[in-house]
Amino acid sequence: MNRVYIKTYGCQMNERDSEQVASDLRNRGYSIVDTEHDADVVLLNTCSVRDQAEQKAIGKAGYLKKKKKENPNFVLGVMGCMAQNHGSTLVDRLPDLDLVVGTQKFHRVPDHLDNLIQSLNGQGPRPSSIVDLDEEEGSQNTIRDHIGKKGQVSAFVSIMQGCNMNCAFCIVPKTRGRERARPIEEIVDEVTRVAESGVKEVTLLGQIVTSYGRREFPVVGGKSPFVQLLEKIQDVKGIERIRFTSPHPRGFKQDLVEAYRDLSKLCEYVHLPLQAGCNKTLRAMNRPYTKERYREIVDSLRAVVPSMYFSTDIIVGFPGETEADFAETAAFFDDIAFDMAYIFKYSIRTGTPAEVMPDQIPQEEKERRNQVLLDLLHKSSLARNEGLVGKTEQVLIEGPAKKGDKFVGKTRGYRNAIFDANERLIGQLVDMKINRATASTVYGDLVLAGVDA
Repeated sequence: MNRVYIKTYGCQMNERDSEQVASDLRNRGYSIVDTEHDADVVLLNTCSVRDQAEQKAIGKAGYLKKKKKENPNFVLGVMGCMAQNHGSTLVDRLPDLDLVVGTQKFHRVPDHLDNLIQSLNGQGPRPSSIVDLDEEEGSQNTIRDHIGKKGQVSAFVSIMQGCNMNCAFCIVPKTRGRERARPIEEIVDEVTRVAESGVKEVTLLGQIVTSYGRREFPVVGGKSPFVQLLEKIQDVKGIERIRFTSPHPRGFKQDLVEAYRDLSKLCEYVHLPLQAGCNKTLRAMNRPYTKERYREIVDSLRAVVPSMYFSTDIIVGFPGETEADFAETAAFFDDIAFDMAYIFKYSIRTGTPAEVMPDQIPQEEKERRNQVLLDLLHKSSLARNEGLVGKTEQVLIEGPAKKGDKFVGKTRGYRNAIFDANERLIGQLVDMKINRATASTVYGDLVLAGVDA
């Protein structure tokens, strides 16, 4: 009864939360297995950003309940955003659920499993479902431990939880709660530990990292708490690359722009959510900036780092988005020339203001607009990558490719790179001369002079 499989849906923060739960369970004596077929306990760490993500998790839970017929002691739990969003109604819909754990209670999972398993091993009736969804002060400080996978070269580090924004389409403030920051010293300690384990690259995580610590910690020398944190991590021995996701255009100030100029480990790649390139649509979304302000941020970053890479989130088919509105967004999207983008077709989230907005856009029109932006993205990304052919870029070697006998890595601009290498080079930063490119990947040969291969 101690083999646990954790299935994660959604974003990097969910992946990080799952890693913390796995670490806590290992410390309690549980074994983390790679498939549900080998598990006595399955935990689904869920996402609520889109309806499709919730339906996937509900479908999986419905499928897994069949295991209870084969093994009455099989334990099934749902954690994370969907658990927080739906609460005890999940148990009404899926009565075979044993455990429902919210986003501020991940650290309670080992205790809950211990209690469930002790009850199942007894002679009494099957215990009732455990539902634990309350807010808990300091819960953001419990996401701090790592599993320490062999050969791991990069790691996610959670710096805060929650969101204070009120975007009309988004349910995250409900599922993640208000903004809560971890202390700078604790984050730096965590980064130091992962560096000592061999990690070379860290990605700092938060719903809006540019809001980090703005209520808890003072501005010092004109620098926000987030920039102060970046400067501290710059000094951590062994860390060679720093990334973060996601910032908000409203909080992207000059001190952060200058950090890209001054901090050598801060990679020249930024994921800056746009959501719409039309001010009317941005207002309807309750996004507190204009496309002109977004453009100013892009220009200021390119002024300090001309080779900066840009990624974004963008929604097509938001309620009330006319053809003219979308054309304005498409023109802006094309003008920025993003290197990467997550393009979403708007989907209704129950409980958000956008759910009841008039002029919902037909699905086929969302599909058309989605394809327009995908085509623009392909054009700009391919042009950027083809411009790298013949040049040399530093890659962090991650490991063997999924297919074939090549190896994979990332450039500082977060381009996927494919090349010949060997196991001994995993975790090393090596120059690669690029000889071929597609819209998503660059291919080349490592420049190994001076490298211990």
